Amino acid sequence: MSAFKFDVLVFGSCIVDFISYVPRLPKAGETLHGTRFATGYGGKGANQCVAAARLGSRAAIVGKLGDDVWGAAYRDALAAEGIVVENVELVPGESTGIAQINVADNGDNQIVIVTGANRSLGTADVAHCQALFRQARILICQLETPLEGTIAALGAFEGISILNAAPAPDHKILVSLLALPTIFCVNEIEAAQLTGMAEVSDIAQAKVAVLRLRDMGCRTVIITLGEKGAVFAENGSTQVYHVPSTKVNKVVDTTGAGDVFIGALAHFIAQSGAALACCIFAANRVAARSVQKPGTQTSFPRLSELDLPGDDDLATLPTQWELV
Repeated sequence: MSAFKFDVLVFGSCIVDFISYVPRLPKAGETLHGTRFATGYGGKGANQCVAAARLGSRAAIVGKLGDDVWGAAYRDALAAEGIVVENVELVPGESTGIAQINVADNGDNQIVIVTGANRSLGTADVAHCQALFRQARILICQLETPLEGTIAALGAFEGISILNAAPAPDHKILVSLLALPTIFCVNEIEAAQLTGMAEVSDIAQAKVAVLRLRDMGCRTVIITLGEKGAVFAENGSTQVYHVPSTKVNKVVDTTGAGDVFIGALAHFIAQSGAALACCIFAANRVAARSVQKPGTQTSFPRLSELDLPGDDDLATLPTQWELV
């Protein structure tokens, strides 16, 4: 049994999703007929927390919701996942954050967020939750909430921290972030924005981006590449590795795939003690399972649904990653 009360603590966003399913993504100024509409629970912070909890992690979240019908229902839904929500506040006078999402038939998506109550998650919340921070093995942060609070949370946490630097920050504020987290994780689009590269669309370009981020001050860096897997380099090493993804026959909805990867990664690091490559490989499998179902949190699998060894046996996974 872990000496920590929580395996995973998330400091981050809670957002309600309004999802339109469309034949293809619309062009600028174009109106399309959608085929279906759904609402769901999202926000990178809550998504990552739910992903970890469904895999069996003892999870807690620090976040903000609006003092409205959406906020109260969302907090109840998080609690129903087994997540500790004592530090999820319903903020008077604020609306719950929302995301407008278009999902095309091929699985591509467009997302616009209005953060609402998430804007009030700040440094005071870090100070208020110091005891909680000491009780967690892994901290996950993102950039959908105010930067000052995220920096304070990463600076205050003494264990393993993961920053999912999404949405990608402005270069002017990047320097204050890079060295703080133990693990810095972005997707290919964010990697290109942060490094100034024209694109990061393949393994060779991802290797260049990983090394640039390391030169910019990051410690361990992971760049996710969707169906191409992930590329990473650990702190103190110049070796860059590629971890393949799991083949998916039909992609239904990629919304939340990056979030389920982060939550799964935190879970496997906290629970297994396996090498980082093994944890990334396992997290890729979880993300691959999620894109085969519609929705965000509704698509996140439980450990029993996955073809993976138990947490204690992740180190026995075959070495399918390679030096690049």
